[in-house]
Amino acid sequence: MGRKVTVATCALNQWALDFEGNFQRILKSIQIAKGKGARYRLGPELEICGYGCWDHYHESDTLLHSLQVLAALLDAPATQDIICDVGMPIMHRNVRYNCRVIFLNRKILLIRPKMALANEGNYRELRWFTPWARSRQTEEYVLPRMLQDLTKQKTVPFGDVVLATQDTCIGSEICEELWTPCSLLKSFTPPDSFHSPHVNMGLDGVEIITNASGSHHVLRKAHTRVDLVTMATSKNGGIYLLANQKGCDGDRLYYDGCAMIAMNGSIFAQGTQFSLDDVEVLTATLDLEDVRSYRAEISSRNLEATRVNPYPRVTVDFALSVSEDLLEPVSEPVEWTYHRPEEEISLGPACWLWDFLRRSNQAGFFLPLSGGVDSAASACVVYSMCCLVCEAVKSGNQQVLTDVQNLVDESSYTPQDPRELCGRLLTTCYMASENSSQETHNRATKLAQQIGSYHISLNIDPAVKAILGIFSLVTGKFPRFSAHGGSSRENLALQNVQARIRMVLAYLFAQLSLWSRGARGSLLVLGSANVDESLLGYLTKYDCSSADINPIGGISKTDLRAFVQLCAERFQLPVLQAILSAPATAELEPLADGQVSQMDEEDMGMTYTELSIFGRLRKVAKAGPYSMFCKLLNMWKDSCTPRQVAEKVKRFFSKYSINRHKMTTLTPAYHAENYSPDDNRFDLRPFLYNTRWPWQFLCIDNQVVQLERKTSQTLEEQIQEHFKEPSPIWKQLLPKDP
Repeated sequence: MGRKVTVATCALNQWALDFEGNFQRILKSIQIAKGKGARYRLGPELEICGYGCWDHYHESDTLLHSLQVLAALLDAPATQDIICDVGMPIMHRNVRYNCRVIFLNRKILLIRPKMALANEGNYRELRWFTPWARSRQTEEYVLPRMLQDLTKQKTVPFGDVVLATQDTCIGSEICEELWTPCSLLKSFTPPDSFHSPHVNMGLDGVEIITNASGSHHVLRKAHTRVDLVTMATSKNGGIYLLANQKGCDGDRLYYDGCAMIAMNGSIFAQGTQFSLDDVEVLTATLDLEDVRSYRAEISSRNLEATRVNPYPRVTVDFALSVSEDLLEPVSEPVEWTYHRPEEEISLGPACWLWDFLRRSNQAGFFLPLSGGVDSAASACVVYSMCCLVCEAVKSGNQQVLTDVQNLVDESSYTPQDPRELCGRLLTTCYMASENSSQETHNRATKLAQQIGSYHISLNIDPAVKAILGIFSLVTGKFPRFSAHGGSSRENLALQNVQARIRMVLAYLFAQLSLWSRGARGSLLVLGSANVDESLLGYLTKYDCSSADINPIGGISKTDLRAFVQLCAERFQLPVLQAILSAPATAELEPLADGQVSQMDEEDMGMTYTELSIFGRLRKVAKAGPYSMFCKLLNMWKDSCTPRQVAEKVKRFFSKYSINRHKMTTLTPAYHAENYSPDDNRFDLRPFLYNTRWPWQFLCIDNQVVQLERKTSQTLEEQIQEHFKEPSPIWKQLLPKDP
């Protein structure tokens, strides 16, 4: 009697609206799964059209082409004799749903719509889809004629339903449903449904739970995903398959794979988190009797199972197991291997850059290299990408080889040395001015030599003088730096002119530097502003932070320094130690006796460590000025007085609100932090503030006065103060009588 099942899940590098490429990758994953003996294959969320279609979901073309791909899959010989579970958008009774379509041998078995939609952070699923709100209920979905002709079916079950095979039962939940404690609104849900779907499905005897995800990378997130899956099966027993998208499918997010197969609280197959493989398939052979015996011992689970409302079942005359499987070996548990955050930075943005480069049909990258930590980090990400490409080609990845040959326009080229490849794909440029030091010039030159980039050194002073000459000719005035007796307005304007000229030159060289060398194509301009500087607005609008893409724009300065240290050791780049030990400086103000006089942290009025704390409290902890002050009073009680905390908080919010307008033009950056200030979709806030924050700052000031008074009062005075009626804040803001 068969009881061992071989199941497959996968991570696919799908691309929004690339229906042909997506179809081929889905088909390849099914072929691999069948080749490994699997009789069930799970794919990522919305894999047919690609997860990141966004407002294209509103277009009828997206629905039409998804149905066409489904028809092609149904008709493909590779999809025969294996249950295929694919993701796509479907319109049912004029409502769009995010669905799983499960089919076998040219017959659609069921369509399962998503019941809890992701609608926070980077996700806007409620903008495009409607959640299915009828727990454990189904309707008949009328198939389009193109599918009726192929399947010989007119209708198929649509709704919250599970699949019963000859030997087991399979239930689906989709991405967010694993993360949410309640999958439906209370008014639609029977009492025992206040759980993620896998709980009630498991109680109803479903032995294999599947989860198709579109989950993107954030630093330090992998353990949360793994914990959710292992906890789902440790409490209730069962087999759990998770599929995920991987790669850059057209925007700021990188989907980081991590497909997995778990059973009874243990992991049995782990997929890679970062890889250049477009198709990755995991399989595991597991014994259903292990699930049944595990559940039999949990009496509390079994008591609850007797009260659960049953799911409607679609039965299929097909078995996942084979009749004679006694000698079939089963998979063994594995220990999940996690990357350190600095390793995640070396891999995630590198894979994102590779996808962006090969899919944009550009010939490489152009990077302004300043000799500081941030631009060095961007250069190291590109070098890490080159290392990954060489490793993939060495391991036989034909797709990567084809892509790199297309990029360098050389069909016989085979990359072997990352430094040599970096010289073909990365052009770096040190843009000196009269305010630049020899030390930063030397560090930039040495880093370019050590990673092998094609390096240019130039001086922007003639262009700066020409621009200022035009201004002087028109106005009769010539601005001066503060060090030379000028005002703060003049000083800032002179810094911004240098920064913006560097941006103009960067785009000129990105477009024409390959042409000047007799090579084809243009280069993508890379930015190097980190998440902390963006948050505070410590950058010039339309300077070198304005680029095509930014691989480090979602990463904190603290994490970047750890990443650069890792690169120094792993890639043997000794100049990075000198870059790490050098003070952070923009080098936009005059030198003092040939030495740098301008320091970033002095300019900002706060340290990068403090900036990271402010950023997390503002976005992740949802703290306004007063709440942030209250939280930091305890966090910093050993190092700052209440008045010092207040001044730091007010300085941060003043600068943040003054510069918030810069976020509207921020370069698209790899999303890696939950406190990213990206105005495009993640951090939706106004960019015109009352930068004085009068009400909020008065609340802080009043609290400081009370705390200072308490420290100087006797116990008797404190008791009297406690019972004294406080003056409301609003009274202090009213106009005073004349």
